Amino acid sequence: MLGHLVAVPAALLVLAEVAILAAGIVGRYVFRSPIVWSDELAGILFLWLAMLGSVIAFQRGEHMRMTAIVGVLSAQVRAFLDVVAAAASLAFLLLVVWPAYEFAADEAFVTTPALEIINTWRAAALPIGIGLMLIAAALRLCRIANLRSLLASLAIVAGLILAFVLLAPVFKPLGNLNLLIFFVFVVGAMVFAAVPIAFAFGLATVGYLTLTTSTPDVVMIGRMDEGMSHLILLAVPLFVFLGLLIEMTGMARAMVGFLASLLGHVRGGLHYVLVGAMYLVSGISGSKAADMAAVAPVLFPEMRQRGAKPGDLVALLAATGAQTETIPPSLVLITIGSVTGVSISALFTGGLLPGVVLAVMLGAIVWWRYRREDLSHVKRATGREIGRAFVIALPAIALPFVIRTAVVEGVATATEVSTIGILYSACAGLLIYRQFDWRRIYPMLVETASLSGAILLIIGAATGMAWALTQSGFSASLAKFMTSLPGGVPVFLAVTIVTFVILGSVLEGIPAIVLFGPLLFPIARQVGVHDVHYAMVVVLAMGIGLFAPPFGVGYYAACAISRINPDDGMRPIVGYMIALLIGTLIVAAVPWLSIGFLK
Repeated sequence: MLGHLVAVPAALLVLAEVAILAAGIVGRYVFRSPIVWSDELAGILFLWLAMLGSVIAFQRGEHMRMTAIVGVLSAQVRAFLDVVAAAASLAFLLLVVWPAYEFAADEAFVTTPALEIINTWRAAALPIGIGLMLIAAALRLCRIANLRSLLASLAIVAGLILAFVLLAPVFKPLGNLNLLIFFVFVVGAMVFAAVPIAFAFGLATVGYLTLTTSTPDVVMIGRMDEGMSHLILLAVPLFVFLGLLIEMTGMARAMVGFLASLLGHVRGGLHYVLVGAMYLVSGISGSKAADMAAVAPVLFPEMRQRGAKPGDLVALLAATGAQTETIPPSLVLITIGSVTGVSISALFTGGLLPGVVLAVMLGAIVWWRYRREDLSHVKRATGREIGRAFVIALPAIALPFVIRTAVVEGVATATEVSTIGILYSACAGLLIYRQFDWRRIYPMLVETASLSGAILLIIGAATGMAWALTQSGFSASLAKFMTSLPGGVPVFLAVTIVTFVILGSVLEGIPAIVLFGPLLFPIARQVGVHDVHYAMVVVLAMGIGLFAPPFGVGYYAACAISRINPDDGMRPIVGYMIALLIGTLIVAAVPWLSIGFLK
């Protein structure tokens, strides 16, 4: 009942956002009469979408968490830690539900400029979403735990919180040493214990603010609201939905079919197709999970028939996930633009060539490994077959160029352009490819809300943590350390690469960007690194960490999508990761690759 109560309005909110942004584009660009309240209404509904999506993700167990350590433990211990993680999430929700209500009540004194309604209509999404997650947390605990493990987990979490409360007089005189205690040890312990990352960030931040400062808890809610309310982040759910849509309409299959007709007869040809297909599909969906799900089922059966080993397939799939992190419209690029103020359009332009550099490096590894492949049984496609495949794929191949042109020419903003892609894909599916399963639309909308809620709650919690770090003076200390590094720009970029490879593997991509982007980008400017160039280095390094085993969660997502045992890909992926690292170093050493085409 709770699932349907939340999922139906969340799905309708995704549709409403598409309609509102599309209406804004038509009003402004076609009729030259902007709808002044469209962005405001989209922002109000966006916060509701984020919170209801978080509830769905919680109910489904889809909030991002690091399971590499927990995964090697026995099934009994793993099951108990799952209960502890749910209890820790419940504790965070209990601690913030009242401050969220206070925050929403205070917003009654604010009136929105265009619609002229009280801001509580928007802010009420926070206490209601947190309240629904509380119910979902309680139900989840009852579902996954027997009475003994339930009581034990609640006792452990309550005991730890009580111990920290009693130690408050000890913490206050420690100053910035508390940052190490709360944001390294406490966060690290929770993340490695598989507590969902958003709740680990949130619980540590609430503990730090409550026990070591005089800051009221309502400030944490305000920072979460600020982090989740950037209208540019509305591109996240819309591009997620777009990625699901292109897979459903057959557009991804058409692109892959054309590439296969071109290169299928070459040694390692389908591996090159996998690299190229991920580059093209990433330019459409923006979601790595959607990219891999669109390409792998189309290519892997044929690649296996040609003798490719499962481990090499999943290794290359994961490597291409890291390679295409900079291809617009990447969710990570959108997030960077949101939290650092760098132009989204510039990031989209700057991300194209770095992806090509890494594709060339991966292609070199493929050539070496498959240079002696036997293709005597493979039939080369005729010119007629290639031409037919090109004509079929042309509407799909055109979509990335439609999206980019719409942004560059000012037809739509980086947020709005996803709606153009959605409408284009829907028309192509209905009129050209004749693949449009109406029964899949509702599950796709709910999946969009769930994934978006999981991402946006992390951004909200990480924004609160980043604010606490900034207020403590940590950012100034970090800036001083980074700017004082010997060796200038090369050493600074080398430290950045190492840092974000580690952060990408531990925190995943978006949390690392939200937490450290606002701290490190101003430092990069001080040492003379262009914002877009630095963004490419950060994203590529983070992608390597995200898709590199044993910690990178992206690697396990690739294994799940391709249904291949993670152990099979451990050895083959080493060569691909080395190639990606070399490519990242080349991008870092040659700024022109990132900024050469900027106006």
